Amino acid sequence: MDRREFVKQLKIQSREYDFLDFNMLEKKGVGGIQKLPFSIKILVENLLRKLDGSLVKPTDLLKIAKWQKKYPMPIEIPYHPARVLMQDFTGVPALVDLAAMRDAVRDLGGDPRKINPRVPVELIIDHSVQVDYYGTKDSLNKNVALEYQRNAERYAFLKWAQKSFDNLKVVPPNSGICHQLNLEYLGKVVIAQKTVEKTLLYPDTIVGTDSHTPMINGIGVMGWGVGGIEAEAVMLGQPYYMPIPEVIGVKLVGELKEDVTATDLVLTVTQWLREHNVVGKFVEYFGMGMKNLTVPDRATIANMTPEYGATLGFFPIDEKTIKYLRITNREDQAEIVEAYAKELGLFYTGSEEPEYTEVLEFDLTKVEPCVSGPARPQDRISLQNLKNKFAAIHRPESPKEYAVKIDGQSVKIGNGSILIAAITSCTNTSNPYVMFGAGLLAKKAVERGLKVPAYVKTSLAPGSKTVISYLHDAGLLTYLEALGFHPVGFGCATCIGNSGPLHPAIEKTVSKHNLIAASVLSGNRNFEARIHQSIKANFLASPPLVIAFALGGRIDIDLTTEPIAYDPNHKPVFLRDIWPSFSEIKALVQKYLRPEFFQKAYEGVLNGDGFWQKLSVQEKTTFDWDQRSTYIHKPPYFENFDIKTELPTDLSYARALLLLEDSVTTDHISPAGVIPENYPAGRYLIKKNVVPADFNSYGSRRGNHEVMIRGTFANIRLKNKLVTPKEGSYTLKFPDCREMFIYDAAMTYKEESVPLLVLAGKEYGTGSSRDWAAKGTHLLGIKAVIAQSYERIHRSNLVGMGVLPLMFKENESWKTLCLEGSETFFIQGIADMKPRKPLSVKAIKENGEEIHFEVIARLDTEIEVSYFENNGILPYVLRKILAEN
Repeated sequence: MDRREFVKQLKIQSREYDFLDFNMLEKKGVGGIQKLPFSIKILVENLLRKLDGSLVKPTDLLKIAKWQKKYPMPIEIPYHPARVLMQDFTGVPALVDLAAMRDAVRDLGGDPRKINPRVPVELIIDHSVQVDYYGTKDSLNKNVALEYQRNAERYAFLKWAQKSFDNLKVVPPNSGICHQLNLEYLGKVVIAQKTVEKTLLYPDTIVGTDSHTPMINGIGVMGWGVGGIEAEAVMLGQPYYMPIPEVIGVKLVGELKEDVTATDLVLTVTQWLREHNVVGKFVEYFGMGMKNLTVPDRATIANMTPEYGATLGFFPIDEKTIKYLRITNREDQAEIVEAYAKELGLFYTGSEEPEYTEVLEFDLTKVEPCVSGPARPQDRISLQNLKNKFAAIHRPESPKEYAVKIDGQSVKIGNGSILIAAITSCTNTSNPYVMFGAGLLAKKAVERGLKVPAYVKTSLAPGSKTVISYLHDAGLLTYLEALGFHPVGFGCATCIGNSGPLHPAIEKTVSKHNLIAASVLSGNRNFEARIHQSIKANFLASPPLVIAFALGGRIDIDLTTEPIAYDPNHKPVFLRDIWPSFSEIKALVQKYLRPEFFQKAYEGVLNGDGFWQKLSVQEKTTFDWDQRSTYIHKPPYFENFDIKTELPTDLSYARALLLLEDSVTTDHISPAGVIPENYPAGRYLIKKNVVPADFNSYGSRRGNHEVMIRGTFANIRLKNKLVTPKEGSYTLKFPDCREMFIYDAAMTYKEESVPLLVLAGKEYGTGSSRDWAAKGTHLLGIKAVIAQSYERIHRSNLVGMGVLPLMFKENESWKTLCLEGSETFFIQGIADMKPRKPLSVKAIKENGEEIHFEVIARLDTEIEVSYFENNGILPYVLRKILAEN
């Protein structure tokens, strides 16, 4: 089969383009292409375009062209994403790895310039801004200045990378959130790649080192989150080897009610799809209900794809996609996308009937106002049930409130008091409907004389500067600021846990009385200790509801029947009194959402602000590592690197470092927020003469493995059953049953040459695509994890770091097997590894009793076996690159 047979031409506005017509496969008798899901068609085009007989063979193309609804065993294909998207928390360690690989190639006598991105990489610095200042006009400038002060070393490294690596674009800080920039600016939907003679058209595709990369699915771009290690392999020209997915079709019917927001919709969809178990599957939306959703609504749903467990949350291209490209200042691109999609059958008219693995129907009319919390995005609570649900969940012993003095003003806080109210995250700030709705609600609240209580920390951190432009132009920003919602930064902020400090008096009162205080944010995650370590109950809500709850000052309030507050004339003000109508919102969107705002936000976006331009760096092929740095350290992965592979062997005399239950998140494994000074990472920094005020966050120090290994399993809410009921980064060191920090115990085991295991329950590794959750696991000396089930990205990350993910057999767990974590473990069958191979485990208790059971090696494909046998993806890729000489 020759790919050149499939090349055709398409004329758009008097210009001729080449493209590959994958529909010709059906004419050649290969598969029923017309009936394939749209997402699978994109994969067919990808493998056809990359068909070279070597990396992509004709048999690979046939596998995907003859897509089946179900596969009894994983069948892998080599997929080549067009782009890689990164943010700074995951991007810094990835580029640190590449810098270390350059050193390794140089030390082995090779050319370090061979280590270079071979596909376009876009890195947006968005994860580091923190809400230190709020509630004033100068909050934004002060937070940005402090961000540069804290992160100068990291940013200088990124600027070095920008100058030293080809194919790498770095969007400087204070520009926006990566997913919103991708949606509004970077995403092409269809790429026009110029060659010497022609221009080739093909679908825009992407993998990202952030789990919310699927947000771009809202405009018909195939993209999902992967581990940082996998992304590095793609950057270096390797295919992304993936199992052919099942595709769940979600048929949307009906229309949202007027008082329902896109946030209410996505929280409902998240709960619903979690219950349907779409983990690791593609979800593709269709039906006439889809036509009733705006592109920002679709992007909101796609953004929370990882929260409902799917790989993809795909909306095919249609007329609303084209309209969105035009309104976001991409007129020429809109013409190309429309013509190409219609020519290839990638344009959804509503009459197509793809064949899916399974079809689920979702009625938009049944969605009602809601929030999610207090610790998981899928735990949706209808607005009218929130008050009772909060009481049932937390059962506070006393409704007592405690006096707190804030800047001379006496206020009272207690269980249920809202201490943080944040309009934040690309999930919602990318949606002008909810943002205009928030502005209108603020206007009506101010006009009624309402104020936010002094103990509530308020903030507005949009994912794009366009948001401030249209709110200002509409005259609504003034009202938001009147309630304390001043712009504090253009980045992830509170959503990633960079909520900044609370007032010291509040912190002291919460701690002293063990209060169950609350936060409310328009984000996508609310895991334990993620938003703020002192706040135990965290709720996701739409931007208008964030303001409403801030005004009320409490989470345990029924906004459907009780007043939010009282105006200065002692009259009750209810939510219905200040809630804007959809017609009001729509009128503002039509009047004030204009292409020039997007043009202004993104012209010169790569140049950065004055702080960025002042950063001075040297242009060198290899990086000059500073041994004094506590931010950027040369990682140990390639020390004493040998081009020959030493295959892994069976495990003997292993010990369990942790015994964990269900839904352990990557935030539990590798927290991104505050570094406690009494924890190992804090102690390390103090030893390096870093004062606690300059600790910054775990996320900001991901370029230094010495900090991050000490921060692995360092979440203060971690529940290791070996030390129950104690929470935090503690374990028992066996056989003497000595309680220690997890890091200290792991290092002691390492000195004794004892391999380590983790025993866990269901959904292990849910949450962010946090490569350090796997890197830290590897560096602690953990050789294998045995869990009941895994979240997709973390399992891949473990494989990518050479850690063996094992799965209990169905209906078995460490509980049913009566494992206590004190046993000595032996695992046989590792030496001759195959995909999904059953392995034998023997656990010997302290009294000599033996427990025998089988586990399944979750190395799902041949390439994953190769990665494991090479001790990870990076050594595998480095050996391939060195072999090219």
